[in-house]
Amino acid sequence: MRNGLRHNLYLYLLLVIPFTGCDVARQAQQVSNLASCEFRIVSVGHINLAGVAFDRITSISDLGMGDVALILAGFTSPTFPLSLQLNLEGRNPNAREAGLNRLEWILFIDDIQMTSGILDQPLIIPPLGTANIPVEVGLDLKQVLSGKSATAMLNFCMNLAGVGNTPTRFKIKLKPTVIIAGTAITYPGFITVKTDYTSK
Repeated sequence: MRNGLRHNLYLYLLLVIPFTGCDVARQAQQVSNLASCEFRIVSVGHINLAGVAFDRITSISDLGMGDVALILAGFTSPTFPLSLQLNLEGRNPNAREAGLNRLEWILFIDDIQMTSGILDQPLIIPPLGTANIPVEVGLDLKQVLSGKSATAMLNFCMNLAGVGNTPTRFKIKLKPTVIIAGTAITYPGFITVKTDYTSK
C-alpha cells in the first residue's frame, strides 16, 4: 500500500478507537504497519476439476480414460465442481510486525469474478519478512461460466492448470479486519493483489 493509504488508515483508527494501554498501542502499531505491507500471488496448486487432479497433468495426453469420463460426467451433471489452493505472500517492509485478525477475499480469474470467502484466523507478518497465506477456493464452474460451452469450460480449466495456450490471469481483492480493544475495524476498501508486488 502507498504511504497515503497508510496515513489515512492510521487517522481512521485514531478517530475510531481511544488508544489506552500498552497492548492496545501494540495492536494499533501492527495495524499501521499492515497498511504499508504488500501482497502477491505466489502460486496456484491442488487444482481439481470434477474429481480430476490437474496438478499431474501437463498435456491433454495425460488425461486417462477415467479422467475423461469424470470430466464428461461433470458437463452433464447439475454442478461442475472446481477447487484449488491460491498461495499468497505478504511482505512487511517495517522493522516491527504487522498483523490482522480476519481477511475477506474476492477471486477473479481472467477478469471473471469467480467466488469469495473469509479467512477467519489471525495472521502475523514478521518484521522485514514475509508470511504465506494459503486460500482454499471451491466453486461451481457451471454457475460461474453460465452460458459457456463445454469446450470453453474445458479450455478454461486446461489454461488454469497451465496446459493450454493462454496464460491464466489471477487477481484477488483483500479486505483485512483487525480487532483493537475488542472492537473490529475493517479496512475501508479492498486491496487488489495480482501475481507480483506493486512497484513503489
